[in-house]
Amino acid sequence: MYLLGYDVGSSSVKASLVSVETGKCVATAFYPKSEAPIMSRQPGFAEQDPAMWWANLKLATADILEQVRGKATLQSKTFTPADIKAIGISYQMHGLVCVDKDHNVLRPSIIWCDSRAVPYGNKAFGDLGADWCLEHLLNNPGNFTAAKLAWVKENEPQLYERINKIMLPGDYIAMRLTGTVCTTVSGLSEGIFWDFRENKVSDRLLDEFGFDANVIPPIRPTFAPQGVLSREAAEVLGLAPGIPVTYRAGDQPNNALSLNVFNPGEIASTAGTSGVVYGVNGTVNYDPQSRVIRRNRPAWGSSCASTVPAS
Repeated sequence: MYLLGYDVGSSSVKASLVSVETGKCVATAFYPKSEAPIMSRQPGFAEQDPAMWWANLKLATADILEQVRGKATLQSKTFTPADIKAIGISYQMHGLVCVDKDHNVLRPSIIWCDSRAVPYGNKAFGDLGADWCLEHLLNNPGNFTAAKLAWVKENEPQLYERINKIMLPGDYIAMRLTGTVCTTVSGLSEGIFWDFRENKVSDRLLDEFGFDANVIPPIRPTFAPQGVLSREAAEVLGLAPGIPVTYRAGDQPNNALSLNVFNPGEIASTAGTSGVVYGVNGTVNYDPQSRVIRRNRPAWGSSCASTVPAS
């Protein structure tokens, strides 16, 4: 048995095939082979066409299948796509994908490194109040997905009226795989839509920006069946229909997971395109100064949605 993983990055789409029996990666591929283009119509703008992600995913999948075609499995039988039992997705966080009622993409995705929405998030932070935002959202709305949608609402009102659902990049790929539009609590947290105190989508944030709650897709658990590979997508990808998509999360939650940050009091950090400190509280809590502090250590900044209290 095998698991197929996709990572939808802004530089490329990666695919990996992992053996359930051995836990080892048996094939991996990424496309494009050079850095994927980012459109910047003016300073501070950064956009990508979601269709490009799907095209690169198809190429990466074909490459994976070519690598394992004809190879024997541990059961000494030839590999077939039916041996893949689940699909997981990781993705660049904070990107905004807008689709109409027929699942057509309405505009290029405003991706994570686009900074046009900063004034919209900062205004909401002031209107809602720093204490309320940190207590309920565990962050400033800043430049995250909700603020990006606010930019679209004000600057592209005719397009905004056509939006049926908004998605993150991983939600879009899951939709292309399954035909089902849905999201996760972790995804809504990444977009700063989630109220951790109320344990639901934040009505107050939606009201602040003037968003209709119906633009938020149905919510599925992060670790659970989120749809199955459609016959149409299976035919395009050369896979077997019906494979369940059982996991999706943004790049930083995936990093925390891979670093085994699970239990209250555990802390880890990463350094890459962004530097992040991860800490597990065990309760919904925040540092009023948005710092992460550890005894006998200097203060560390954090771009995570949650913070670890001083110890």
